[in-house]
Formats: sequence, structure tokens, C-alpha cells
Amino acid sequence: MHQHTRTDPYTDRYAARAAGMVPSEIRALFAVASRPEVVSLAGGMPNITALPLDVVGDMLGELTRRRGTEALQYASAQGDPELRARICEVMALEGVHGSPDDVIVTVGSQQALDMITRIFIDPGDVVLAEAPSYVGALGTFAMYQADVVHVPLDEDGLIPAALRETLERLRKEGRRVKFLYTVPNFQNPAGVTLSETRRAEILAICAAHQVLVVEDNPYGLLGFDREPMRALRADDPDNVIYLGSFSKTFAPGFRVGWALAPHAIRAKLVLAAESAILCHSSFTQFAVREYLATQPWQQQIKSFRVMYAERRDAMLESLEALMPDGCTWTRPGGGFFVWLTLPEGLDSKAMAPRAIAERVAYVPGTGFYADGQGRRHMRLSYCYPEPDRIREGVRRLAGVIERELQMRDTFGTARARERGGVDTPGPETC
Repeated sequence: MHQHTRTDPYTDRYAARAAGMVPSEIRALFAVASRPEVVSLAGGMPNITALPLDVVGDMLGELTRRRGTEALQYASAQGDPELRARICEVMALEGVHGSPDDVIVTVGSQQALDMITRIFIDPGDVVLAEAPSYVGALGTFAMYQADVVHVPLDEDGLIPAALRETLERLRKEGRRVKFLYTVPNFQNPAGVTLSETRRAEILAICAAHQVLVVEDNPYGLLGFDREPMRALRADDPDNVIYLGSFSKTFAPGFRVGWALAPHAIRAKLVLAAESAILCHSSFTQFAVREYLATQPWQQQIKSFRVMYAERRDAMLESLEALMPDGCTWTRPGGGFFVWLTLPEGLDSKAMAPRAIAERVAYVPGTGFYADGQGRRHMRLSYCYPEPDRIREGVRRLAGVIERELQMRDTFGTARARERGGVDTPGPETC
């Protein structure tokens, strides 16, 4: 008799929090989406082809020659002081007037999010997050056994009335809400932006309920039609932790992000960083610092904006021309993403393998919810492919959806119970 062997023989030894460690739906797509014959509208990789790589290469060589003994040495867990001062200059473009002493440099903004969750969340604590929300944040919250409660958004971002009602309901239930996680500008995945009129109201609601705001803002400088909006942190420095990143405005490979936090929280974050990584990479910090000090980085961001706007336009024009009736989508004013809603009865997760067979990839909407919503939605990314590839990808996707509609109309759908009923009000109306 053969003894049954489990796939993972260490299952019984893991900590309880390890149960929240599951692959994201985006990562699972990478293997097939990266094949050259597949048009990938899935991943949110920044397009660094607009960077002057020869200039960057010369800069890095000169950095090593002049400052190599410092750049290749250990550093402090808080980050290089001059880089922190430069980061404050970047945030000033969004009305934020922070002190370099309250900035901590992190390994991308993802590490900042991990550390914030680590120092605030006990198992069962509530984190409020937009519906839909960034998949990387949801994975972090699951890892620390947070209870994610979604708050709906629409074409103007997070809905204040829904936030207020959710907080009041949770208070009556005796549940402890630690913070609101929000991506206010060109949100990932929905592409929508929190309107100016709602920003003060969101801050006031959170302050009244003593709930911190974690403002994740990787796309704020990548607006296509206007100057950067005033950050939430600019209007409530005592109750907002601001997360930023150079992954979208310089290069993701350096893995340099930051958090600007109230002073006492910043001290805890430095201790958390020391326990996790001892210190950040000196070389990447020096590289970003040198870039900000010597290169026309604001002009470079304008170049990125022009490039991404062209790709956004190619996607929106193609969607308008090719998508079957019943499909709706957001119209982002910046950033990387469009959020598409399918006609009732269609299931983006079930449809994904058939889309791959037709050589187009997207991310099913279910990956952006903690509670099973999202089957009628998908995220489409326009940041990386060339405009002609985007048009071809949308053409292929439209054909897949057309065939799904024909199947639905001919045979009905086994997903009827999951169609509209699982989705909260959201940007599908815009």
C-alpha cells in the first residue's frame, strides 16, 4: 500500500498567519502572459524605454568611481539623509511639506505597506480598503490576518457616505478599525481619482472615527491632463501616512520607495525596518539621489506622461470601437489602468484561459477583492505595450467577449448566481 504524501509536508508546522500567503492572480498570469505571441494587457510594468539609459549608465559609473566606498557600504535603516531631503522636494509638488526626519526610505512602497501593517494590525483587526483595491496590499493584509472590509468607489473615487456608514456599522459591531488604505490618484486597479470635493470629507470622517489614513500614491505625478492634485497628507499630516515610490517615475529596478509618517509612527517604522532588512541598499539610494540632483527628472516625468497618455488613448479608442454592447469601462486621467465591466452573466475569471488561447491576457477582477467579488470585472493595463499592440490586444479581447456572449445567449450561464449580486456599486457606471 502506498502512503499518501502531501504536497507540502510542512503544513502543520507553519504559523497561522502563513495561511494568508497565497499567490496573487497577477503573478500566476506572468508565465503565460510573457510569451511573445500573447498581447499582455495584464501586468502593470512601467515602461522605461523613455529613460535615457546611456545617461543613467554614465551616472551610475561616475557614482561608483566617486562615492563607491560609501555607496557600497551599510547605511542607516531610515535611509540616506540627502535622499530624504530630495524626497520632500518631490512631495512638495503635491502640496506636502514634510520634514526629512519623518521620512523613511523603503524597498519600494510595498515594504512600507508591510511594515505599517505589521506595527498596527493584530489578527482580526479591520482594514478598510476600496472596492476594488490593489492586490499587493490585499496580500499584505491577509499575511497579517487583518479582516479587510471593502468600501465602494465610483468614478469620483471612494464614496464618503459609504465610508461613514461602514465605520458606523463596524463600531456598533464592536470591531476595531485600524486604518483606511486608499490609492487616491489613478487608482490601481480602477483608474479612478478621488475628487477634490471628496478629499476633505474623507479626511474628516476618518479623523472623527480615529482611523488612520494610509495614502498610497505611486501614480500621483503621472496625470495626463492636469497638474498633480493636492495630497491627502498635505491637509492632515497628523492622521495620514503617505507612501511614495520611484518605481513609476524613475525605474522599478532600484526598488526605492518611502513613507512619510507622523513622528512617533516613523520611529516604529525604523525599528521594523531594522528587524526586517537591517538597512536598505546604499547603492540604490545613492543612485536615486544622484538622479534627482543631476538629471532633469521633472522633464523626464513629462515624457512618461506623454508616452502613457498615448497608450491610454489607444486603449480607450479601441474599446469604444470594438467592445460589444453591455461592456463599460473607466476613463483614467493618468496612471496605468482601465477597469472593464462585462455584461451580466459573463465571468472574467472563467474566461481568462479562453482569452489566453486567443493570445491576449488581462487580470480577472476577483484578484482585487478580499471577499470573492469581481467576477464581472477585469483590469486592463496600457502602460507597457506599444499602441498598435494595445489595439490588437483589445481586438482579440473583444472577439473573446463576443463569443462568450453568444455562448451565454445560447446556453445560459452557470454563473448566474454570481453575476451582479457579488459586485458592490463601483466604477462600472462611469
